[in-house]
Amino acid sequence: MDVLIGILIPFVGTALGAACVFFLKDQIPALVQKGLLGFASGVMVAASVWSLLIPAIEMSEDMGRMAFVPGAVGIAVGMAFLLLMDRLVPHLHLGAEKSEGLPAHLKKTTMLVLAVTLHNIPEGMAVGVAFAGYLSGEGTITLAGAAALAMGIAIQNFPEGAVISMPLRSEGQSRLKAFVCGTLSGIVEPIGAVITIAFAGILTPILPYILSFAAGAMLYVVVEELIPEASEGNHSNIGTLGFGVGFVVMMILDVALG
Repeated sequence: MDVLIGILIPFVGTALGAACVFFLKDQIPALVQKGLLGFASGVMVAASVWSLLIPAIEMSEDMGRMAFVPGAVGIAVGMAFLLLMDRLVPHLHLGAEKSEGLPAHLKKTTMLVLAVTLHNIPEGMAVGVAFAGYLSGEGTITLAGAAALAMGIAIQNFPEGAVISMPLRSEGQSRLKAFVCGTLSGIVEPIGAVITIAFAGILTPILPYILSFAAGAMLYVVVEELIPEASEGNHSNIGTLGFGVGFVVMMILDVALG
């Protein structure tokens, strides 16, 4: 039951963020949006280091000086996977005029939701592999540590849900439809987590590689999309400050609870 609640926490964060469309009249101010994007970036980087990479390296201590191999390989493969997804899945980033991925005749709103959904894939995997590590009996990952990761991702999902639902509303969508679209963008997270946990028995021998894979995929999203969006145009310093706050918050969660 604890694991089920844990894997649903990030999805709840997305839903709560999307619900902002019922309480806010206009689009999120640019200054606030920059801060939220930076905050999300900081959370994801800290989660990649403390919740994923450090446990992966600790699990590989029996490899001696080669303990870095699972981390290095996992990051490289995780980034390559997201690069491939980025090239294949048609999506449109907030504020962009040209879509990415394979050509597709989809509505702008659908492309926006797909962009956020693409971000959420590695986050769902990260939560799933953390709880899979806990269920495997691997002492490096505790229930509290996995829960800290889930809470950290939920915190950064809150602004992400708002950032997708508010623009949809400003483009003429009803509040309910904007909320549903924003919420559904996070549905891949519990699905990805459940699939990962379902294969926990198979994944246990290569758990350090899977943890690093999730970290690499999350880092790709941060460097490729979140940080550029937080840094371009005015108020870029707010995005930088948001990054620092997000990093510290996630670090505190992981160290205090993990």
